[in-house]
Amino acid sequence: MTGDNLFTGTDRPSLWRNARLATLDPSQSGLGIVEKGAVVTEGGQITYVGPEGELPVSMIERAEIIDLEGRWVTPGLVDCHTHIVYGGNRAREFEMRLEGATYEEVARAGGGIVSSVKATNALSVDGLVQASIRRLDTLLSEGVTTIEIKSGYGLTSDGELKMLEAARALGAIRPVRVKTSYLGAHATPAHYKGRNGDYINDVVLPTLDEAHKRGLADAVDGFCEGIAFSTDEIARVFDRAKALGLPVKLHAEQLSNLGGAKLAAGYGALSTDHLEYLDDEGIAAMAAAGTVAVLLPGAFYAINEKQKPPVKALRTTGVPIAIATDCNPGTSPLTSLLLTMNMSATLFGLTVEECIAGATREGARALGLLGETGTLEAGKSADMAIWDVESPAELVYRIGFNPLHARIYKGERIGR
Repeated sequence: MTGDNLFTGTDRPSLWRNARLATLDPSQSGLGIVEKGAVVTEGGQITYVGPEGELPVSMIERAEIIDLEGRWVTPGLVDCHTHIVYGGNRAREFEMRLEGATYEEVARAGGGIVSSVKATNALSVDGLVQASIRRLDTLLSEGVTTIEIKSGYGLTSDGELKMLEAARALGAIRPVRVKTSYLGAHATPAHYKGRNGDYINDVVLPTLDEAHKRGLADAVDGFCEGIAFSTDEIARVFDRAKALGLPVKLHAEQLSNLGGAKLAAGYGALSTDHLEYLDDEGIAAMAAAGTVAVLLPGAFYAINEKQKPPVKALRTTGVPIAIATDCNPGTSPLTSLLLTMNMSATLFGLTVEECIAGATREGARALGLLGETGTLEAGKSADMAIWDVESPAELVYRIGFNPLHARIYKGERIGR
């Protein structure tokens, strides 16, 4: 069987041979490269990863053999921070920023997050699915096998729950692992202006309870910023999440330093995200808690931010670094994790290894999924991306070019 016919539809194990592997195995150095490697998958899981010459004979005899013809294989990509479920667009705000308005000025003029609420709330669950599916398909076409999807554009109980239902529906109609994050504390609706506490009491906390009851939320997020919520306000949301047994994550230190990262780390947050204004105290707290730093170069680029996240300090203290598209209608209308890798390198100075790890292993870590996916290791889900490249560096180096040969999700070739 040639590399141009990779469909596996039998009950037999599959042997993916003649491959060059970037396993991202954390027990190995660098990308965990295995030249002349092989992967065996069965029942949706990886049962062997390593040199082809060390394959047990019993595995070879039973398997359906797929010759990858020397192609590179990485774990399936993980986009660990997205807002892909929404209605409408914010192209006018893009124009405003081109005319000189800052993100904060746009928000205070009635734009920003709140401007997406009306269009989102006008759609049914099915309408939200249809509005979002092309964005999801674009990400999948680049090798994404796991994606996080947030609510946050409803700002009413019904609106937030509809968004989470749409996210679950996307995971049911497309072969992709979807993790949901409840983001009720994203912005304050106009009729609650100046009354953040009332909005939290009336909408955020009751809706969190309902989302948990209905199994719609895998994690709880918030936006800690001067134009959003204070650390005290976020702490109230996180207290409820903790009581419900839900992990937390936080948009923090994007436009200023309110100490959100330190707060989130105190709750054992899976991740804190953005982090342009992160200080040493926040970094130390994240390192101690094992909280992942999720960098979002698409937002940095789109709002023309000047202050970069403290990558060197994150490295020095051993804080894991993930990267993600932050796909959203206003500040990161980006649906390419490959471009995100390039932007992470060119804008933030990440290495090739950090970019690839950030979009696989560390992205999985940021979602609490490292035990299931994000690396090529025996016992994990058979999520792989097969690439027509000469070296892994090409995945980061190229701009606007998709070298994906095949996307494998739970052992099955899906789509391209």
